[in-house]
Amino acid sequence: MDLLNAAFLIALLKIIWVNVLLSGDNAVVIALASRNLPATQQQRAIVLGSGAAIALRVVLTLFAVQLLQLPWLKLSGAVLLLWIGIQLLADNDDGADVHAHTTLWGAVRTILIADLVMSLDNVIAVAAAANSAPEGMRLPLLVIGLGLSIPLIIFGSTLLLKLMARFPALITLGAALLGFVAGEMATTDAAVHDWLDTHLHDLDYAVSISGAIFVVAVGLALGRRAARQST
Repeated sequence: MDLLNAAFLIALLKIIWVNVLLSGDNAVVIALASRNLPATQQQRAIVLGSGAAIALRVVLTLFAVQLLQLPWLKLSGAVLLLWIGIQLLADNDDGADVHAHTTLWGAVRTILIADLVMSLDNVIAVAAAANSAPEGMRLPLLVIGLGLSIPLIIFGSTLLLKLMARFPALITLGAALLGFVAGEMATTDAAVHDWLDTHLHDLDYAVSISGAIFVVAVGLALGRRAARQST
């Protein structure tokens, strides 16, 4: 029984540590999606979005290995992530009272979609950590370990939200990060990974940087066009 308890505790600590280490980009999304909400709703969006995203991640982790073996899944997710990054940046209107994510559920929806896309890699590491425990303990481990990660992700999101209000340039950097992650996802998709390794070896970072530049360029262009139309 002591050995079972030790295995459970070690696996639990692994899950919490891995999830926190890999959730920095998720905290960026949560902060970005919540920034246009009234101050009274920002914390609610962060808590609801983080909690729902973690619950979704528990389910996704159970099928992680099988899901990531499917070709085109990561490429589809990368395209969706590019779109989310562009929209978040295009809606960055300093004098605006509007556009996307001015409602609580709109922000929560964006958090959920982005977390689903960005967690495809994260859940593999979490599943591997859970596998070090006896089989019957794995599901409780996932629920408890990912649940305990919520306060840490919420703290990171809240801190980023305050920094973005003070330093608006962080919003652009956050959107660029989403583009970079989208590029990383695209190059590791099962449908193209072997071909890229053969023909475009060592260009993974170039694709990721291109994704970041694309999001910033398109997002800023759409933001300027929306500003001109509103005047």
